[in-house]
Parts: sequence; C-alpha cells; structure tokens
Amino acid sequence: MDWINRDHNILIVGLGLMGGSYARALKRLRYRVTAMDRDPEAIAYALQEHMISDGSAEDDGRLIREADAIIFALYPGIFPEWVETHRHLFKSGTMITDVTGVKSCIVYRIQELMPEGVEFIAAHPMAGRELSGVQHSDDRIFRDANYIVVPTDKNTAKGIEWCGMLGRMLGCGRISVLSPEEHDEMIAFVSQLTHCIAVSLMTCSDSTHLADYTGDSFRDLTRIARINDKMWSELFMMNREPLLKQMDTFLEEMTRFREMLAAGDTEGMRAKMRLSTERRAMFDKRS
Repeated sequence: MDWINRDHNILIVGLGLMGGSYARALKRLRYRVTAMDRDPEAIAYALQEHMISDGSAEDDGRLIREADAIIFALYPGIFPEWVETHRHLFKSGTMITDVTGVKSCIVYRIQELMPEGVEFIAAHPMAGRELSGVQHSDDRIFRDANYIVVPTDKNTAKGIEWCGMLGRMLGCGRISVLSPEEHDEMIAFVSQLTHCIAVSLMTCSDSTHLADYTGDSFRDLTRIARINDKMWSELFMMNREPLLKQMDTFLEEMTRFREMLAAGDTEGMRAKMRLSTERRAMFDKRS
C-alpha cells in the first residue's frame, strides 16, 4: 500500500510502555518516528535511545501537521479530548489508529471527530508487560502476539487493510477483526477478568511470608497483579457492564466448584478438571 514509504512520518502520541514499544518496532524498520508525551523525561529517554527522530513534551503543532500516520497510546479517558483539541492539525490522508483496551465507549465518538480525508481505524495489540513506562518498552512483546482490528461501518477497506498490515509489521502472529462491542465482550473475559482475579489473589491474604513458600504456579497466576492502578481502574469503569457480566459468570463457576468440594463430589471436580485441560490444550496448539 502507498503509505509504506520510508519518507513518511509516524507520530506516536503517548510514550509509555505501548507507545515506546511501537516506536522501537517502527524505528527498527527504518521509519521516521516522532513522539509527543507530556513527560519530558520520556521524550528525553526515547531520543537518547534513538527510538524516535524527534519529539516534544509540549503541544507541538508541527509534529502533528507533518504526520502521515498517528498512533495513539493514551489513556482512554483523555483520548477523545486530545483528538477534539488537535484535530484541526490533522492533514488530509492521515491514517490514525490506537492501542486502547476498550473500544465501544470511545471509537464512535472519535470517528465523529475526524476531519474530512482522515481515517481512524481502531486496533488492540494483545501484548504488554506488568511494568509501565517507556523505559520498560520492548518491541519483542509483539512477536507472535494476537492483534485485533476493530472497524466500524465508517472505515474503508483500505483502512482495515492498513491497520492489519501495521500489526503484521510489528511482528504479531494472528490478525483478527471484531466489532467494538465484540471486542469489549471478549476483552472483559480474557484480559480484564484475569487482572481482577490476580489482584484478588494478592489481596485476600496479608501474609508477608508468601514469597518464601510459593512455587511457579502462584507466581505465574499473579504476574499481572503488578498493575498500573490508574490505567486499569479506568479501563474497568469504561467497560463496566461487560466486565460485571464476566465476573458474575466466574463467581457462579467458582461457587459450583466449591459446592462439589463441600459435597465430596470427586467425580464432578475431575470432570471439570478434564474439561479445563481440554480447553487449555487449544492454546498450546495455537502457540
């Protein structure tokens, strides 16, 4: 496609873990990458590490006007506000995408804000780390990761293809397409619920000696409990209804398991374990 031109400028807005990882991946592919972040230390770090060619901690209209593609890695709560403030600087033909973990509550609003000739096509790379900040960015997180394109009826075939191509360039292994509503239902289960479980495991015991006794199973299950509380609480609230639905389903399943244990129903527990093993094997095959 015609956008894959080494002379084009790719602007990343929000230079944290995900924005920094995008910058590393695209710079490695020899694109001209610029960035904006309100933290001057993040910009300084990215320049020092040669992750970006130019950057600013201020509202730099020049960087926005020069951008041929823009990747938004902002918290979802401030994303629409930023677009509304700066949309007059987007040039016609600019392709825009994001990494935001919720979609239906923001995608339609942002698409309404797009100027004529500018297309926003939402995406969500299913990649990350339990650490935050540009200093922990690493483009290896994209290797063989799942990547979800989230179009609406306002998107063009070219935009959807461009967004999927970006995922492949990052190194993602599987490109899927979901509507904003389908995305939010799915993410409530596979991501947000799992973080709720990990947090609950870490907060249901106040023993300071757990680290002395645990094995890999507990460490693996609670790895994501080292959590960015500001970002994740915002994501939970913006996807509250789908997440509540998944939490209720999980609580019902845990209650059934408890009832089997209380009743001494060994066969019932074993049947559930066999089903769990069968379903988990699907992930191993795909890997």
